[in-house]
Amino acid sequence: MLTAAKVVANTALRWVGPFLPTLERAFGVSTSTLTSVMGVAELGGLTTIATGHALDRGHRRHTFLAGLSLVGIASLIALIGSVVSFAVAFSLVVIGVGNLTVAGHAWISDRVPYRGRGRALGTFETAWALSLLLGATGIAALIKAFGWRGPFVALAIVTAAVFVAVIAFVSPDRTTSRANTPRAGPIPRSGWMTLGCSALIAASSISVFVVSGTWLDDRHGVSTAGLGFVATGFGAVELVASMSVAAVADRIGLRRSVLIGLSVLGLGLAIAAGSGASKTLAITGLIVFLAGFEFGFVASLSLVTEAAPLARGRAIGAGNALGTIARSAAVLGSGLLYDGVGIGGSLALSAVAAAIAAGLIVSGVSHTSSAGVADP
Repeated sequence: MLTAAKVVANTALRWVGPFLPTLERAFGVSTSTLTSVMGVAELGGLTTIATGHALDRGHRRHTFLAGLSLVGIASLIALIGSVVSFAVAFSLVVIGVGNLTVAGHAWISDRVPYRGRGRALGTFETAWALSLLLGATGIAALIKAFGWRGPFVALAIVTAAVFVAVIAFVSPDRTTSRANTPRAGPIPRSGWMTLGCSALIAASSISVFVVSGTWLDDRHGVSTAGLGFVATGFGAVELVASMSVAAVADRIGLRRSVLIGLSVLGLGLAIAAGSGASKTLAITGLIVFLAGFEFGFVASLSLVTEAAPLARGRAIGAGNALGTIARSAAVLGSGLLYDGVGIGGSLALSAVAAAIAAGLIVSGVSHTSSAGVADP
């Protein structure tokens, strides 16, 4: 049920990128304007720093429901139809999705041993892929039938439905007081490296994804219906990658899985960079890129949940906050680079973020090993 609700919330967050040209025309603004709005809105994810303490005291379902309610409210605000209302709405979506995600991770991590965490979180994170696989075609159809407001109306209705379903089917957690909460230890240096790696993988992905629809529209003339079809394909590829994490990551090792994902991501960037006027190569590059991202990122989330076991909620919240800063900078930078030098700038930004992420995960392993601490 939590996964189904996350599918709806992720759809509200993710549909904007592939269909950015639709909103540009609706509001009469440029790509860099909307990506700047989205980049600033990403900072709403910093709220999970405070949420982490609430999660450690047992407020998991409450946090999840609060995040879901913000997604529904945002869909209604967006219907006003201005850049300002879009900015407010997208900020609320970011806050809502960020908080329900960390709440879901904490709920799962408290119930599933680390040796099976990759499978459990891999299953939960299929919501990220399903939001495109199931949502993109429907979003395209809604835009065609009702205009740009169609997706916002539909999402408000569906969000209300899953809100009720979560209340009905997910039992509340038993909360603890501050006095009864065990003293949390510090997040170790290797843990911070893990959090930073996960954040940079997210930044690497969004720096390309946020301009992907505009690039395909500008360079290759892909229509709204075509963007819906392509985004559905992206979702299918991401779903396979998420399911692969659930199936094999616990066996081959989570850190190794992250490095494999980053390698595939880099291959996708290379294909996209060399695609030239070929629409087929451009889409192929994006598909390979997203497959690598999803595999590596989902594996990194399991590492994040064990970065500080005695302060799991705080570590998960801090990890999401780092990701917020990284994604915000990536969205802002990618939009400006795309308007200034084209897709090459966005691809280069993604490559730099991925390279640093790989360095952090390798350094984290080395630091853990040299300290004589067992590496999960």
